[in-house]
Amino acid sequence: MLRVHDSVRTARHTRARGSEAGSEENDERESDEAMAGQKIRIRLKSYDHEVIDSSARKIVDTVTRAGATVVGPVPLPTEKNVFVVIRSPHKYKDSREHFEMRTHKRLIDIVDPTPKAVDSLMRLDLPADVNIEIKL
Repeated sequence: MLRVHDSVRTARHTRARGSEAGSEENDERESDEAMAGQKIRIRLKSYDHEVIDSSARKIVDTVTRAGATVVGPVPLPTEKNVFVVIRSPHKYKDSREHFEMRTHKRLIDIVDPTPKAVDSLMRLDLPADVNIEIKL
């Protein structure tokens, strides 16, 4: 059983190397086959909801133009961090000021990505205040 697995592996390996003229076509076919069952998950985080929405729109437009299927953007719950500070330096402890930091999050799934879609995602220019996490 081990030998059969090894022979299949070597046959695939030799087929991929093939002739020089056909190797580019084989590489493209293999990359298409490798991407066929995958899903790319993109999580966006930002403090500004307008910037994160425009970034999500850019990603969706770019990927759909490249021919991949997109699910989203899905708005995730907004994370609120509240900081409470005493207004006076010495006295009046009951007088406090509240500061709030909101982190907006979006989720985008790319189902069956094409190599062209991945390449266009790599070239996409997004604002610096958007945090992007990409998982395969």
